[in-house]
Amino acid sequence: MDVHLRKLAAAQADVVAAWQLLAAGWTRERIRHWLVNRHWRIIHEGVYAMTHAPLTRRQLWIAATLSAPGTYLTRASAGAYWGFRPWESNFETVVRLGSGGPRRIGQLLVFRSITLAGEVGTLDGIPITSAPRTLIDLLPSLSRKAGAKAFRESLRLKTTTVAEITASLRRHRGRRGAALLRELTDRYSSLPYSQCRSDAEARAVEILHEAGLSPDRVNRLVAREEADLIWDDRRRIIEIDGPQYHQFRDEDLRKQACWERAGYTVSRIPSGQVFSNPAALIAIASR
Repeated sequence: MDVHLRKLAAAQADVVAAWQLLAAGWTRERIRHWLVNRHWRIIHEGVYAMTHAPLTRRQLWIAATLSAPGTYLTRASAGAYWGFRPWESNFETVVRLGSGGPRRIGQLLVFRSITLAGEVGTLDGIPITSAPRTLIDLLPSLSRKAGAKAFRESLRLKTTTVAEITASLRRHRGRRGAALLRELTDRYSSLPYSQCRSDAEARAVEILHEAGLSPDRVNRLVAREEADLIWDDRRRIIEIDGPQYHQFRDEDLRKQACWERAGYTVSRIPSGQVFSNPAALIAIASR
């Protein structure tokens, strides 16, 4: 295999673009020869998969950014790759420098922007808009509930910080996604999202903050065992039980016994109830 092609294949999960090969000195005839004789698959115009296995999500994201030089994942694709928005589309969203409205090209929705400077980079080798810029671009297409979740997940997963979001908001005053993002940042900037192990915990911290019942500590040791929500002055712990609780119930009850021996009262609430019945969480925390 051509040395340059081998390097591209290794770096790009066996996905390659014609413009990369042309820049390396290949001719269009040579590219067509390899396309036919090596049975490369066309993902997008001028973007090929060199393998025959089903394409992974990572390969599809790489292929999207290889559709033209200077192309970055944005909006839904970027939110999914950052991890704070579930993948719920059958096409990729990308952005390139320029102006004009979005354009659908095959399995790509291509956006243009003249304000990409300082707000694009790479994540594990894939060109992508920054997490704060992704939030600003993405939030107008989401419901308020979904937008709030994307915000807190971006902080819980440590893809960005409140300071970075605030700086991005200053650069994008007046954007549709900026209003909700600014509201969420102002309301919850002090919350310890990064200490939460799940979105249910992060949402619980929001609910308790708004009720004036914020825990003293989140996911910290009590009697040498990590507890979810802790009020040291009241000697109270609330555990938020996810689906794994029934799989590791004996271990969870062992830890609960340790906390109770240390003088803490322990209450438990299913993670789903945090979202469906926040009043129940507030009632437990108020005892």
